[in-house]
Amino acid sequence: MSTTTVTAVILAAGKGTRMNSDLAKVLHPLAGRPLVMHVLDTCLELKVNQKVVVVGHQRDAVEMAVAPWLPTCVLQDRQLGTGHAVLVTEKAVTSDLVLVLCGDCPLTPATLLIELIAKHLATGAACTGVAARMADPTGYGRMVTDAQGRLTKIVEHKDADEATRRIDLINSGIYVFNRTDLFRCLKAVKPTNAQGEYYLTDVVGMLVGEGKGVELVVTDDVASVLGVNTPADLATAERLRAQRLAPGAATAAH
Repeated sequence: MSTTTVTAVILAAGKGTRMNSDLAKVLHPLAGRPLVMHVLDTCLELKVNQKVVVVGHQRDAVEMAVAPWLPTCVLQDRQLGTGHAVLVTEKAVTSDLVLVLCGDCPLTPATLLIELIAKHLATGAACTGVAARMADPTGYGRMVTDAQGRLTKIVEHKDADEATRRIDLINSGIYVFNRTDLFRCLKAVKPTNAQGEYYLTDVVGMLVGEGKGVELVVTDDVASVLGVNTPADLATAERLRAQRLAPGAATAAH
């Protein structure tokens, strides 16, 4: 399938305080290369027609690192959450579909993103997200579904009650949206959560409330949605990447 109607928006503005380092999180090296470079390589494999990188902390260093991929860099001058990060890209985005990726999620295979976009187009959804089943979902947002398995809302871990925290379907932070629906809803998002941030996930609830289709692609390959937030996460990513590249290793399932 062609993905030439897709703009990839890569969130790379955060400091990453849990890394216990002054280095911007997306510049921490995996296999000797900054995390964000692995995400941009996947975008090349997808052949998206536009790459937009949201920069903030250590802006100059991040822009220098991503320059060989010729993206459009957009400044998020204050880190006010994922919703705000995507909203600042509105003027830069030229495509009908917006693929949101995390600059600290280096092991997402292009095959999973192709499946995501294909399902989005086939179902006519306004938004399609990637969810993963995780044995220990602590710290991740939960995907709340209805009896038919359709996504109804996403609840951040810190905002979740005990029943919601028992859900093992976690939010990867990876979505594809119709451009018009995305930016229209983002402008209506309010920071009414525990962090006082503008959550991209609130857009999902808005679309569900409007009766628009919200679909899910579910993966059991946790590595494909692993976000690097701590030095331990980075060590895990190194191990999982090595396993994938080992002779005789099976292609990552999704």
